[in-house]
Amino acid sequence: MSDTNPLYEDDAINKLKELVKHSPICHFLTSLDQRPIPSRPMSTQQVDDEGNFWFLSSHNSLKDEQVAEDPYVQLLFANSGDAEFLSVFGTATIVMDTAKKRELWSDIAKAWFPKGVEDPDLTVLRVKPLQSYYWDTKNGKMITLLKLAASAIIGKKSDSGVQGKISV
Repeated sequence: MSDTNPLYEDDAINKLKELVKHSPICHFLTSLDQRPIPSRPMSTQQVDDEGNFWFLSSHNSLKDEQVAEDPYVQLLFANSGDAEFLSVFGTATIVMDTAKKRELWSDIAKAWFPKGVEDPDLTVLRVKPLQSYYWDTKNGKMITLLKLAASAIIGKKSDSGVQGKISV
């Protein structure tokens, strides 16, 4: 059985940063009441000191249109190689701040925005978490694999995981 370890304030923000550092690509879900739920991969540019997630986006994208209509979004992160997972439910805001665009800009963004940081199509999305939940290993990947194998052999439920609500 997994241990439950809820995290608050600085510990929560540090856990968000750690998990996203290991796996910055997430599924960014919008229009959560639709079926199927619209989802697309997005690269997290930053998790700030308040726990907000920042993304570069396109003003002309369906995603920005959906965020403008309904700000509630879900971010799903998976680092299956290290058995780290994160689910973030929050509100997204379209930000047109040139200074923030410059702060988040990277050369790889030129693939989507060839006109650079001044591209009129470039927007920034900020996601403010309302509720987050994580799943992680207690002892790292190798020990977790050994514990899982031992649990399978002896027929006992594994206790190698840790999970918890993250409140920022």
